[in-house]
Amino acid sequence: MSRPDRDEFYVGYLQPPPGIRSAVRKWTTGLLVAGTVLGGALAGDMSPFPVKVFEWGKPRSFEGWLEARPVPSLLVRRPGTVEPAELWTRYLLVRPGKFGAAEDVVEFDGNRVALEGTLIYREDQAMIEVVPGSLQRAAFEGGGPDGAVESLGEHTLVGEIVDSKCYLGVMSPGATKPHRACATRCIAGGIPPVFLVRQEDGRALYLLLLSREGETVNQDVLSMVAEPLEITGDVERHADLLVLKADPSTYRRRT
Repeated sequence: MSRPDRDEFYVGYLQPPPGIRSAVRKWTTGLLVAGTVLGGALAGDMSPFPVKVFEWGKPRSFEGWLEARPVPSLLVRRPGTVEPAELWTRYLLVRPGKFGAAEDVVEFDGNRVALEGTLIYREDQAMIEVVPGSLQRAAFEGGGPDGAVESLGEHTLVGEIVDSKCYLGVMSPGATKPHRACATRCIAGGIPPVFLVRQEDGRALYLLLLSREGETVNQDVLSMVAEPLEITGDVERHADLLVLKADPSTYRRRT
């Protein structure tokens, strides 16, 4: 690029000399082009953000089979599937605000139900915020889920505890220390705690946390939310839900 004449002198309150104007214009254009190219290259090298949705203010109608354990869930049969493991989609059920739905579903356990609710989802994980008073028994249609559980063996996993409602779509980012206070209140209110494991290929693995005996651990994990943890326990598959069963007293903090 050309340089301004050495005899040119810039005075702030006067029009810049032609040589200086030309040099500044060329340098500015060059920097803008370089910045655009570099920004595009960096953006292309980044992984896309996962889709996370909370359909606030847009309740839908749902029908399916209700399971109260291991956590309140609605299982909806998928159309056109063949493999038994793919027959059902599981929607975790929660109440509005920072509350789980355990107290609302006990009398409906094992029944086909209809309900109104707001859909929450992220990647292949889904949840319904149930409209209060909308849950009712529905007409029987075909066979329900068989409740089969597939054992995947003992594993040691590294990740963090998040509250499933916020992380799946209600809040962003819904994880790490900035979200700790909110997640702690949600889990204390009955929202299912999930162990979030970030795999080497960038994908996330979500595992519902339960005790060795299959009971909820909400009150036992409050001091460990959003901390880097190592957990060794038994992994199970309940339809399309992964469960990690371990004694909270054996969770190990990572530094």
